[in-house]
Amino acid sequence: MTAAIHIVGLGAGTLEQLPYGIFKTLKNASHLYLRTKEHPVVTELVQEGIAFASFDAIYEKHGDFSSVYEEITANLLNAAKEQGAIVYAVPGHPLVAERTVQLLLAQGEANGVAITIGGGQSFLDPVFARLQIDPIEGFALLDATALSTQQINPSLHTIIAQVYDQLTASDLKLTLMEVFPDDYMVTVATAVGAGELERIESVALYELDRVDHLGNLTVVYVPPTQEAAVRNRQFSYLKEIVAILRSPEGCPWDREQTHQSIRKNLIEEAYEVLETIDDDDPDAMCEELGDLLLQIMLHSQMAAEDGYFSVEDVIAALNSKLIRRHPHVFGEMAAEDAEEALANWDEIKRQEKAAKGVDVEAQSKLAGIPRELPALMYAYKLQKKAAGVGFDWDNVEDVYKKIEEEYQEVRQASPEERAGELGDLLFAVVNLARFYKVEPEEALSMTNRKFKQRFSYIEQKLREANKSFDQTDLAEMDRWWEEAKKQG
Repeated sequence: MTAAIHIVGLGAGTLEQLPYGIFKTLKNASHLYLRTKEHPVVTELVQEGIAFASFDAIYEKHGDFSSVYEEITANLLNAAKEQGAIVYAVPGHPLVAERTVQLLLAQGEANGVAITIGGGQSFLDPVFARLQIDPIEGFALLDATALSTQQINPSLHTIIAQVYDQLTASDLKLTLMEVFPDDYMVTVATAVGAGELERIESVALYELDRVDHLGNLTVVYVPPTQEAAVRNRQFSYLKEIVAILRSPEGCPWDREQTHQSIRKNLIEEAYEVLETIDDDDPDAMCEELGDLLLQIMLHSQMAAEDGYFSVEDVIAALNSKLIRRHPHVFGEMAAEDAEEALANWDEIKRQEKAAKGVDVEAQSKLAGIPRELPALMYAYKLQKKAAGVGFDWDNVEDVYKKIEEEYQEVRQASPEERAGELGDLLFAVVNLARFYKVEPEEALSMTNRKFKQRFSYIEQKLREANKSFDQTDLAEMDRWWEEAKKQG
């Protein structure tokens, strides 16, 4: 006896809409299984005296649909092995939004069970007709139980199936609200094409989980939109805008720019982001990160125009690098702490360089530090690399001695020597910062902000006294300075 499962669809409506060939298959089946009996056709099958078994009880056993579908699939494969040929009927069409069918197709051959697909009317046909949707304009069919924002394209007609209950609708609502406004109108359609059972209702997105006719036959339709509030949140629209700005019909200034001409902008925008971090200002950070992203988009667009790479290539290279350099997350390697994770990262970087033909052993131990870093940061990284191979002071007291030595050399230096000796002193202070695990750039930035705040206090006091700087003296300014220090 050959083990086989013949899969047919119950269609989207009533028994009258079911093709006669499928009805004959159901009626003549020796062993008929339904994924669910919650379908308009099933009541009429009972009236016709057609016996069947359903898997509705399995839905109550599990907290997730993945486990439900896996158990249904396993039961069907076992039934086919024991009973020979069986018929499995699903709502709609077997190949539209039917996870169990995909699992059967994937596992059938390995289990020695032949899988064949019969017909059935998809729920999409009556939905398209009832909601007057032309799918050629652009259409997406998505699963509410496994939906992510990355799947949603606001420019397409979107139908979301598997909206079984309020919990699923609530999760769906929250996902959609990451893309659309809370009051965006969507249509909830249940049992479309099933006569008196049909329910169609348009609601604001925030009300989606309050609809009272959610069930096995419910879909949610999200109409396409060109609203600025939605489009402005799409990365694809940003790419389009930048391309327009650089086009012959775009902005004359943007068209004239080159990688070199806007080079300084990249640095300036990065520092403006750092300022918002220091100010703990999330709103300003959001804006400044956008300005920084614009520089990346402009450079990517210029490169694309010259045929070198696109922003998608930039993203692809970054994604590949992140996955490759985090084998403790995406692979088999382990990392118990941040130090071990960093060691993994450095070793993978070394392997990448070797694969590119770089002689890692012949390369300077100080290689790999960006030339354009601010001098304090550059010094810090130089020292850190040198310390990594043992070129370092034994303890912090040695660093203090070195600072004192460099300080004395500055005091004794001739005018021509002072710049070099001051550099040596600063370099020694950076060493002290490294020993205390303090980033010197951040430490100096902190002091700069403190100086600016206290000096601003002096300016405020002058304004309050209706005086200017040439009408005060150092003693008075120093008194106000001390007042500012006490205020923090």
